[in-house]
Amino acid sequence: MSTAVYRDASIGGCVDAVCETRPDGSLVLRSTEPLRWFPDRLTDCLVQWAEEAPDRSFVARRGPDGEWIRITYGQMLHRVQAVAQALVDRGLSVDRPLAILSENDLEHLTLALAAMWAGVPFAPVSSAYSLISQDFGKLRHILGILTPGLVFAANASYAKAIAAVLPADVPVVVTDGVAEATAAGAPLAGRTVIGFNALLAAEPGPTLAAAHAQVGPDTIAKFLFTSGSTKAPKGVINTHRMLCANQQMLRQCMGFLADEPPVLVDWLPWNHTFGGNHNIGLTLYNGGTLYIDDGKPTPKGIAQTLRNLREISPTVYFNVPKGFEEIAFAMDTDPVLRDRLFARCKAFMFAGAGLSQAVWDKLDAHAEAAVGERVRIITGLGMTETAPACTFAVGTDVRSGHIGLPVPGVEVKLVNDAASGKLEIRFKGPNVMPGYWRNPEQTREAFDDEGFYRTGDAARLIDPNDVNRGLFFDGRTAEDFKLSTGTFVSVGPQRANNILAGDPLVQDAVITGLNRDDVGAMLFPRPDECRKLAGLGEDVPLPEVLHHPRVRAFFQALADRLWREATGSASRVARLHVLAEPPSIDKGEVTDKGSINQRAVLSHRDALVEALYEGRASDPFLILPSK
Repeated sequence: MSTAVYRDASIGGCVDAVCETRPDGSLVLRSTEPLRWFPDRLTDCLVQWAEEAPDRSFVARRGPDGEWIRITYGQMLHRVQAVAQALVDRGLSVDRPLAILSENDLEHLTLALAAMWAGVPFAPVSSAYSLISQDFGKLRHILGILTPGLVFAANASYAKAIAAVLPADVPVVVTDGVAEATAAGAPLAGRTVIGFNALLAAEPGPTLAAAHAQVGPDTIAKFLFTSGSTKAPKGVINTHRMLCANQQMLRQCMGFLADEPPVLVDWLPWNHTFGGNHNIGLTLYNGGTLYIDDGKPTPKGIAQTLRNLREISPTVYFNVPKGFEEIAFAMDTDPVLRDRLFARCKAFMFAGAGLSQAVWDKLDAHAEAAVGERVRIITGLGMTETAPACTFAVGTDVRSGHIGLPVPGVEVKLVNDAASGKLEIRFKGPNVMPGYWRNPEQTREAFDDEGFYRTGDAARLIDPNDVNRGLFFDGRTAEDFKLSTGTFVSVGPQRANNILAGDPLVQDAVITGLNRDDVGAMLFPRPDECRKLAGLGEDVPLPEVLHHPRVRAFFQALADRLWREATGSASRVARLHVLAEPPSIDKGEVTDKGSINQRAVLSHRDALVEALYEGRASDPFLILPSK
């Protein structure tokens, strides 16, 4: 048993569970702690904190001069009511909602809360669909489903995408640059373009009061779109009940949120449920302060995150595994960053992918060096359709792959999946969506006959004799496959092993082998790390970098290691292909959080899979074990 000392933090809610075994072999788990009261509308929390702590900073973001621009709870309530009136005046509704195309900023958050106040659904859309996409296909699909009555984009960089996919009669709101956007020859010329400040100038009146009075638990607060892989993105309906219930679940599991107002430094995009529901909601529900981080977990983008964390000490810190990895390595040579990050942090939490045990151990070591004790590293399982949290692992014995126990109010059902032989995990509770917007067929397919949401994820009990040890994530049921021998390959563990073994040159791995004789892997490399190993500059094309002898030697050694250390055909990687082409967001291969979609990569690169198994000598990126 570990003798490590952990920082004191109040936890509960998901530390005990009861397990019902059904006659058909399925298991149903429930927390022993009931879900407590929660408000009817998320905006009720804004009213509460504007009354109790009007001068406390609610949100802040660095301005052009690098200084923090802050908005207090009192100020935000005033802004929200003004903008909400402007939305009502423009006749927005569930059939003509608000679409937000640009990234996290103060105006985005104001508009989102104003829409909730007025009972107008809004939909934050990945900025990559406007700024990176070449064909605007996903943006066109999403706006076609939404039929928005108003679109917000921070600046003119979104004009090309707007002109390409948005009907000319739909007005656009921009933060600044109205004259530039509507000048003769500009992409938005002839379209109604409104400055954001014009919305702030509206005076709340009786029509807003009447609209706000109609908002209740079942009112649609927002639409969040799935990233889409082999299918088009789906619009997940998020109600106020879902958002408020889930925040109460979080508070009961992470009791330290109520002990002091939380302070967050956060970059996670608001078009995803982790950043837009979990973290914004957590801040607002508990009267905290959110510092918008304009950084990203990339070699270049991490610099801004590190700057912010050297200045602001969070009380709880959220990121994706790649972000924690970048920060963990930066702390190796930056004690100021390390000491500031751990000064008052009660817990870390990751989502979106598995955190490697090597990075986990490094974070523990940095915590002990900084403050003489570790902080909890919390994880769990949630998704866009569940607002998002359904299970949490909050103990000090949590390890990579653990997803914990049900949060209060959520029922977890484990059902045998005949195709994979695994247990699919399903959810029911007040945080689960009513369905997909304007898609009744996919809504029907999403639920079983008891009303449990079918996740497609697999889980198993860590200890079948002790349910309170919690659940272990067991991959995706649809990703696992059989070799030609009939042997099952569990993709999740195999992928995690390849990434860990390939550190630091491997960013992600896509596992191949369906109906083949052996397992293969297509590896997405980290270009910056490959260039560093080769001693080459950023101007050198990636294919040339991957051909460098030192880089080739690294991947050859990796192939040999994966072959040598395997325990059987299901885990023995017999061939590797190092991908010179990065994942495509247009094809659904990657999300803007950097998560790789296995099915989309396999679908769109099927020719490469064929080449991988044909072992073509002409394939310069094929690596075979030396054996």
